[in-house]
Amino acid sequence: MKLKTNTSLLTIIAAAILLQGILAVQYYYTRSLLADELEKRAESEITTKVILVRNALDLSENSLMGHVWDLKRNLLHPDSSYTVMDWVLKSHPHLTGCWVAYTPDYFPEKGRLFEPFAWWDNGEIKHAEIAAEGRDYTQNPYYKKVHATNTPMWTDVYRDAISGMNLVTYILPIHDNKGKQVAMFGLDVSTEHLGDTLNYRHIYPSSYNFLLTEKGQLIAGPRDTVEEKKLEMEHIIQMLNDSTVKRSPSSSGRTKVLPIKDPDGDEGLVYYTFFKGQPKWQIAVVCYDKEVYAKLTKMRRMMGFLMMLALLVLGLIISRFAKNDRKLQKAKIEQERIGSELRIATNIQHEMLPKTFPPYPERDDIDIYGMLIPARAVGGDLYDFFIRDEKLFFCIGDVSGKGVPSALVMAVIHSLFRMATSHEDHPARIMQTINETASQGNSSNMFVTLFIGVLDLPTGCLRYCDAGHDAPFINDNALEVIPNLPVGVFEDYKYAFQETQIAPDSTLFLYTDGLTEAKNSQHKQFGLERVKEVLRHNNNPSPKEMLEKMTMAVHTFVKDAEQSDDLTMMAIHYTPQQHECTLSETLVIKNNIKEVSKLSDFLKSVMEKLDIEKSLARQLRLAVEEAVVNVIDYAYPVGKEGEIEVRMMYDGKTLKTVITDTGVAFNPTTKEKADTSLSAEDRQIGGLGILLVREIMDTINYERVRVGDDKSGIRVEGRNILTLTKKIK
Repeated sequence: MKLKTNTSLLTIIAAAILLQGILAVQYYYTRSLLADELEKRAESEITTKVILVRNALDLSENSLMGHVWDLKRNLLHPDSSYTVMDWVLKSHPHLTGCWVAYTPDYFPEKGRLFEPFAWWDNGEIKHAEIAAEGRDYTQNPYYKKVHATNTPMWTDVYRDAISGMNLVTYILPIHDNKGKQVAMFGLDVSTEHLGDTLNYRHIYPSSYNFLLTEKGQLIAGPRDTVEEKKLEMEHIIQMLNDSTVKRSPSSSGRTKVLPIKDPDGDEGLVYYTFFKGQPKWQIAVVCYDKEVYAKLTKMRRMMGFLMMLALLVLGLIISRFAKNDRKLQKAKIEQERIGSELRIATNIQHEMLPKTFPPYPERDDIDIYGMLIPARAVGGDLYDFFIRDEKLFFCIGDVSGKGVPSALVMAVIHSLFRMATSHEDHPARIMQTINETASQGNSSNMFVTLFIGVLDLPTGCLRYCDAGHDAPFINDNALEVIPNLPVGVFEDYKYAFQETQIAPDSTLFLYTDGLTEAKNSQHKQFGLERVKEVLRHNNNPSPKEMLEKMTMAVHTFVKDAEQSDDLTMMAIHYTPQQHECTLSETLVIKNNIKEVSKLSDFLKSVMEKLDIEKSLARQLRLAVEEAVVNVIDYAYPVGKEGEIEVRMMYDGKTLKTVITDTGVAFNPTTKEKADTSLSAEDRQIGGLGILLVREIMDTINYERVRVGDDKSGIRVEGRNILTLTKKIK
């Protein structure tokens, strides 16, 4: 008895050491994964913010370049400089001011120095001639540098005496027709404007970004910085500028990493990098360990508690086992293990499927309900859905066989569906991707019947691909399907897709063969006709009530007969709503980049009518302009003139922008991201494309309307419709 007691005690001690070791390994491995994930997210945020800041600078540079010719053609008229500067400021209200510094004695009637200046003051443009003997701009180091190098540049941050704002200035040398340098043209941009690009979205609530010059001078940081945060940021900047503080490159080599400890003792990391090209500024993101590893710390405590609880249970089990026959106890342990694994498998399978209904309570255009009743503890059926870019992606499938093997295949197919649809919206290509992966190494020859649909919510256009699955119903009519082969049969099989229009207030009903093949005690099947009968008498379009009626009908039919197959059903009720607009404005322009100025004026007018906060208005204008420039660049063949309609609608909560053109089919959401390593001169206008629009807008949706689909009754060859939405209130 004493030997058994000692053995039991040693077993508990060994288990405690093992569990502690597993917990430690798990903790440090998970911490390492979180650190890697943090680095990726930090570098992604830095890349995004660099793009936004670079775009703001490029916008200023391009605005200046667009008016250089105006200045050159009026070089004989000194006062015409004010007219040119007025055009610049009115076309680009994000600028603070602009100036022209002519070479000494260029206009003798104006004296040796002549520097006309225009700036915004409370919504009005004011003028002044600011050159004076006590203010000789030719002695300014930036003037000297640009004059000597004949190269444009951005200045460091300085305090402007007139506006009282912190500014950075872009200086461009101006030459006459003979190539002689005759003046400097400068644009002033407030650091507050640059700071707006840093305040949009952060990795964690306590994380923040700031912008520094190459020498470490602060350009812009969080606008709503409290005094404590300012002290904290100053401390971090001081560490960045201290060459003795140890830092290291990130694993990707794209950024440098500086460990920090703020004045309150909180530890964290600063990821920072330098801009490529000019200006060679620095951008940094600050992240604190207490937020990055908060969940991990909580999990560690919970695992420690569970470990102690597990050890306690283990001790009780060992104590009980000592009193009984070893063989009987071994059998019970095995039975307990199998039952526990099945319960875990069941929970895992149910966790993989949607379980929150209604899934989108904030939406009034879609309602979904689904259910899976496995024939065993785990099953091989699956269903899933989610909304991306105003498109509803959904699937339903049935794995051949039953039990754990089918459940494992089901989990793989579910994961493949999620991965494939994260970057693709064509159902046939999604099915192709899933099939290629599922067919590789399929030595067990298990296959999956699968139906994949992509419903465009604004238009009701349904594109779908059926891989040997039972045809769904729209209301009580079966959907016409092409009988493609099931997934997992042939790796190189090419899937065909189909398209149909879903009418408002229609319900799409999907199911597996566990419904039609449900058997009663006489081995009769429920059958397709009984399914149609239930759908035909379904007066309430609620998906939940529809599935409950169908389930009740099946239970009434089979009665006490054992369930022979997994039963899975999903209903999708499509209810698009027409909201009354409090504002609807339309602009039609040509596919000419010169038309962008009309668009800018139109957008500014709409923003002013809606009284949208200036920072948000600037972001919205930037996103819409970027989307329209993409259409100008890519929708029409070179040399072909076309029209672009920009319609903006506001219903009191959401601002919707619909961009329509009749050019070739062109989906900007699939356009390759801009190469931010290129200079502004080498990168095309609009190159930031969909990356910038996604950052600013809540949703973005593209749809190609075919011939005859125009709801206005006008038959057209085809239209590209890009819809951008943003919640304002």
